[in-house]
Amino acid sequence: MDNPKVSLRTELGELVLEVYAAQTPLTAANFLRYVDQGRYTGASFYRAVRPDNQPQSPVKIEVIQGGLGMGEHPAKLPPIAHETTAQTGLRHLDGTISMSRLEPDSASSEFFICIGDQPELDFGGKRNPDGQGFAAFGKVLSGMDVVRAIQVRPSGGDTPPVQGQWLLEPVAILEVRRVSPTFGQTTPRLG
Repeated sequence: MDNPKVSLRTELGELVLEVYAAQTPLTAANFLRYVDQGRYTGASFYRAVRPDNQPQSPVKIEVIQGGLGMGEHPAKLPPIAHETTAQTGLRHLDGTISMSRLEPDSASSEFFICIGDQPELDFGGKRNPDGQGFAAFGKVLSGMDVVRAIQVRPSGGDTPPVQGQWLLEPVAILEVRRVSPTFGQTTPRLG
């Protein structure tokens, strides 16, 4: 069975994502609920992590982060259980899409895309002190040029816990929709 494909159109261009529904049933189902129910309306890419803007971190990574934002949002669903890369067999490689989280079982709406291979984000990696890594659940099929264009945009700000990584002008996500197939698709709810 083919994996679901998702079009994520930003103001800088389109990304086409493949979601590993069979390998990551909880994480994929969560992301696809946000897509199918239109919950990413008004979302953006708002954080860019580069070698030059993480001076306090001993473990450097390169990602862009997006979603509904770090605070409260009426479209956010409850957090999901953490599917580690040790469970799924996936790795954080160039173009991998993964769930953002602060602690295990806290991922909800926020996601990130890897620029280059990022093994420190896998289970046992040192980026997160708990060693549980992050829940990789898909990859960018096309549009890595857009990802890289977002990553180099000016960032700054001193809002903890990611000082200097907030994009000064977030990149709007204009539309997120499935393009194929309908594996596990639900009927959108209105209201």
